[in-house]
Amino acid sequence: MSSFSDFSLLPSLISSLSEQELTQPADVQARTIPALLDDRPLVAVAETGSGKTLSYVLPMLHKLKTLEMDGSAVSSAGRPRGLVVVPGRELGDQVSRVFKGLTHGTRLRVRTVLGGSHKKVARRNVSGNFEVLVATPGRLIQLLDSGELDLDDVRMLVFDEADQMVDHGFLPVARRVVSQCQAGTQLAMFSATFPQPLEAVVKELYAEKPLLVRTQGSQRTVPTLEVENLSVTHGRRFDVLRAVFAEDASTSSLLFANTRQQCDRIAEWLESEGIAYANYRGQMDRNERRVSLKRFRLGEVAVLIATDLGGRGLDIERVQRVINVHLPQDVDNYLHRVGRTARAGRAGLVINLVTERDQPLLDALKNLK
Repeated sequence: MSSFSDFSLLPSLISSLSEQELTQPADVQARTIPALLDDRPLVAVAETGSGKTLSYVLPMLHKLKTLEMDGSAVSSAGRPRGLVVVPGRELGDQVSRVFKGLTHGTRLRVRTVLGGSHKKVARRNVSGNFEVLVATPGRLIQLLDSGELDLDDVRMLVFDEADQMVDHGFLPVARRVVSQCQAGTQLAMFSATFPQPLEAVVKELYAEKPLLVRTQGSQRTVPTLEVENLSVTHGRRFDVLRAVFAEDASTSSLLFANTRQQCDRIAEWLESEGIAYANYRGQMDRNERRVSLKRFRLGEVAVLIATDLGGRGLDIERVQRVINVHLPQDVDNYLHRVGRTARAGRAGLVINLVTERDQPLLDALKNLK
């Protein structure tokens, strides 16, 4: 498919896409949207920044609006027809924005119940009639337990960033959610990687064998990404980093480390160099993370220091450069990190600070090409 207009989508959706100057589908969209419109169960593995969110948002909105136009509008509170489960609040907010950017023509209602928000807000969000729910696992289970949410009318269920959720006791939650949806609910999973634990989850949850879509770029970096490997000798990591910032200090940069202690040392060095920054890591309060992310998005600071928490789900247009101050040990985390830049066809730069201990990772990355 060379154009979104080639899909059998409602004219209102095509019009909304045109208003956003979205005319040509990305690879993952071209390969998944027709299958989802055809009610097929699906697992899609595609590189970060490839356009996975739109791949399921469009079919879901099309299906639910078509039901309404056929005389079957939502008539009960707390009973969504489309459900998207995401691993964290930040991704949930981003997915919600994509939905709402396409609903002014369909007038479908999108609600969120996300970790980090007050329980009263979550209860209020599911108290009325709506079509689409974007939820994190914890909040979703709370509302199911309280009886304030019912999944018996769900027609399409999506697990986004599924590989991330597998690492956090995802299977029991997924089992319950699937079991409470009506028989025949269309199930789709989207992921940047497809580790063995996720394969096991797929085998258990799907009633029939799903269509597996792997884009050519899955398990690889995107073509618009430039990578520079800089050697660190005698542990003089910050000397290398100083040279990087001396060459270009204004580029919006996401700096990755593996531990809180490493992040703290990077922060101390940035302060000593007079470089403004913000932190984003798991040990922080959610509100603190939100404030840091907002400052970075708005350009108040050009540097965001993150652990692997920041490597998954975040879609920030202004990330021009990823610097792996400390490289991860595995390929999956590396791909998630570098996927924060060079998204949606934009160019991006990754700078890796490399020691002898990082050679196994570099060898593994070569084998992906």
